[in-house]
Amino acid sequence: MDARKHRIATHLSSWPVAVLVTAVASLGSACSIKTYAVKTVADTMSHPGDVFTRDDDPELVRASLPFALKTFETLLETLPNDPSLLLATCSGFTSYSYAFVEADADLFGSDQYEKAKALREEAVRLYLRARGYCWRALEVRFSKAIDERLKANPETALAGAEKDDVPLLYWSAASLGAAISLAKGRADLVVDLPIVRAMLHRALALDEGWSNGSIHELMITIEGQGEALGGSEARARQHFDRAVALQMGRSPGPYVALAMNVSRPNQDRTEFESLLNHAVAIDPAADKSNQLTTIVTQRRAKALLDHVNTLFVQ
Repeated sequence: MDARKHRIATHLSSWPVAVLVTAVASLGSACSIKTYAVKTVADTMSHPGDVFTRDDDPELVRASLPFALKTFETLLETLPNDPSLLLATCSGFTSYSYAFVEADADLFGSDQYEKAKALREEAVRLYLRARGYCWRALEVRFSKAIDERLKANPETALAGAEKDDVPLLYWSAASLGAAISLAKGRADLVVDLPIVRAMLHRALALDEGWSNGSIHELMITIEGQGEALGGSEARARQHFDRAVALQMGRSPGPYVALAMNVSRPNQDRTEFESLLNHAVAIDPAADKSNQLTTIVTQRRAKALLDHVNTLFVQ
């Protein structure tokens, strides 16, 4: 690294994000320096650690995430094939949609059906936007033809995936899987469910305990899609047990996933309420690095309990 670039990297790495973005924009036509600066900013922003997930103020994070996501998209204009930035953008849109759009739809009762419907439609759009970035990252990692290969034979297409690819496999599956689960009946999405399964099975084979059981937690939703779509209640419950074990019972996620994807379709109100009450009772401080996720998931669980009479046949 020459002396000029070293000085730029040293200064940029210590600046706040807003200043970093302004600095990058001001570099103007100095293309090589601008690209290097953008790369430095992208590396800083795409590896935030648990700065968001450990927060205990959902509204603060809700307000800040849209700016961060648009900043990611701005940086991608200069670095369209940066794998870390593509993954961060995909995971960011997926997380935002789940925590602050789809979850908000659950807050509305049956008398506000149209508002809830609009939010769920927006959530699907955001999930598909996220999927687009993950698919671009898959192309960078594997090949330009990865989409065609996944549709033809997803297991073969992913045979070369390694342990370092698990985050990409997970978020690729999460973004598409969430869209499929929420946009029920969309044949253009449901047809890709085998791709979601293949990604998660490969991720499990490579690192089944990744992110404290997040893969198992997502598999509860996928297996809960019903036997007609290749799902299995027995397998969903097995993934629930494993997710709870890996998370040491400190996350409400598996409880909400099983309630929504198994108990509700079975019209088992007793189990549904028991699972959600268990989720609500978990102490967010028990896992400080994920307390935002816990708080947001518990808010959803409480909303579902509030509207339980509209979810079950009387």
